[in-house]
Amino acid sequence: MYRLEVSPQDIVASRFAISPLMETMHCQFVLDGQHPPGPHRQWLARWREPYLRLREHHLGLRLAPLITGLRGPNNVDFLAPPPIGVAVGFDEEIAAMRRVPLEQAHQEIEEALAPRRGIDPGLRRVLLGPDVVELLAQAMEALWREILSTAWPRFQAVLQRDIVHRAGQLAAYGWAAALGDLSEHVRWVPPGRIEIDMRSDGDIRLDGRGLLLVPTVFGFDVGAYLEEAWPYALVYPARGVAADLPSHHDLTGLIGRSRTRILLELASPATTTQLAVLLEQSPGTVGEHIAALRGAGLISGARSGRHVLYSRTLLGEALVSPSTLQP
Repeated sequence: MYRLEVSPQDIVASRFAISPLMETMHCQFVLDGQHPPGPHRQWLARWREPYLRLREHHLGLRLAPLITGLRGPNNVDFLAPPPIGVAVGFDEEIAAMRRVPLEQAHQEIEEALAPRRGIDPGLRRVLLGPDVVELLAQAMEALWREILSTAWPRFQAVLQRDIVHRAGQLAAYGWAAALGDLSEHVRWVPPGRIEIDMRSDGDIRLDGRGLLLVPTVFGFDVGAYLEEAWPYALVYPARGVAADLPSHHDLTGLIGRSRTRILLELASPATTTQLAVLLEQSPGTVGEHIAALRGAGLISGARSGRHVLYSRTLLGEALVSPSTLQP
């Protein structure tokens, strides 16, 4: 278990980020079967065969699972270092990866391979060879361009919405609210400690540096970057990855599929543009659904900067989950 000692200054210094490169690595975990697909079963069914063909043409895609996605502390960091903001593009991140010193890459790879047995000697030589960084960079670039980028607008909207929600919770109510539903493996312990269940152990003082919080659409557990060489970062599963329509047949019959989907997606506040991406409909069409839902008193809007964030009203909550009206 890691224990992070925090101060009031750490709330101010903490920030959120989105990483297309990290999500590319995470999607490979699902495509390779290292992680269960969870809500991404249809996505996996669509892209599993194209991925296997891509894997045959890129040695780096066959090498990456040997040093990533491991259950334990020995995973390479250079393949997807902590991101620096919410608007950093894949090209910028992959360029930064290519600048990683070969010595650092080899050191992390050796640590990752240490607990592994039965690694093919030829693959080990390549992993510790002079071209490994470029091989892996080409593999991640191919996986991004051929597969993940096709769904990125939808995934990005989910990540952005999670950040809006959680950043608001952190700013308004503090760590307890921001971490409350993040994961069963992350706890806020008053008056000033965050506990993270991991196989490694350590005590860390943030000392006003804050924490980098990185949501992922492919995560089912938390991960952490807690080495001195990196910003202290916590990777966690984003809210609202998949709205569950099958369990809301009656609601779909009452107000229609699109409006039901909007209500379900508004488990976290969202803008018209974000909802349009998630529903794969035009902003105009989504705007008409929003107007109807607002007119029925099911959702409300509140301005945040240049945007309007929509959320469910109590009546909307009751339609989605009738138990909310029960005493």
